[in-house]
Amino acid sequence: MQVSRRDALRYAATLSGIAGLGAAAASGSAAAAGRPTLIDYAMRQIPAQDIRAAGHAGVINYVSTSRPGSSFGAKPITLPYARSLNAAGLVIVSNYQYGKPGGTAPSDFTRGYAGGVDDARTGWHHHIAAGGGRSAPIFFSVDDDIDRQAWLNTVLPWFRGINSVIGVQRTGIYGGIKACQWAAADGVIGRSGSPGHVWAWQTRSWSNGQIYPAAVLYQRIIDTASNPGPVVGGIRVDVNDVLAQDCGQWNFHP
Repeated sequence: MQVSRRDALRYAATLSGIAGLGAAAASGSAAAAGRPTLIDYAMRQIPAQDIRAAGHAGVINYVSTSRPGSSFGAKPITLPYARSLNAAGLVIVSNYQYGKPGGTAPSDFTRGYAGGVDDARTGWHHHIAAGGGRSAPIFFSVDDDIDRQAWLNTVLPWFRGINSVIGVQRTGIYGGIKACQWAAADGVIGRSGSPGHVWAWQTRSWSNGQIYPAAVLYQRIIDTASNPGPVVGGIRVDVNDVLAQDCGQWNFHP
């Protein structure tokens, strides 16, 4: 992938801004990882000043609504909240997840091609309504330990449906290492502006201690009852390492 001098300067400026936040809060929890970090959470909107004080460079926020019977304050991200994050110099990345294994709505990917069409339309609506960049990707969640057969028969058609609405270049995946690799190999996720990287947000779960070299984000800390995540703004969060200068942040994709 050829990168122009102008784009290279933009990449450097973006990384400098992200890294600068981490350096400015070197005493914060984010500094331990040695990389800029983004947090993800659903319970409620965390004030921007609390995110900065904890040493994080930004957030991965939902462009989906709450499942039946639940009421997550951070789903979907709103325009006023996004503006408060931007004003504090924090970056934003979009993620879509409505259903969940064992939840009140089934995992999104189980609904196949038609479900992908619906999810892409919903996700893009909330993304744009909150001020998301028009060329920025949305990371669609595969929040389960799928095998190759499930990928081919169920998940891949779902991604094809997503692609039919927003295009491959604006489509990303959240999942374990195999799901990320399959998505890249089958051409259903786009490429980051950082050479050698694709729109893969890899979770530590189902990854056997391996990190996909082409991923742009890595979910290193996952908040669970047995292993609580760090507290930011009064709630526990997941923590993600930024692996590429262009990780799909809105301000980099106007």
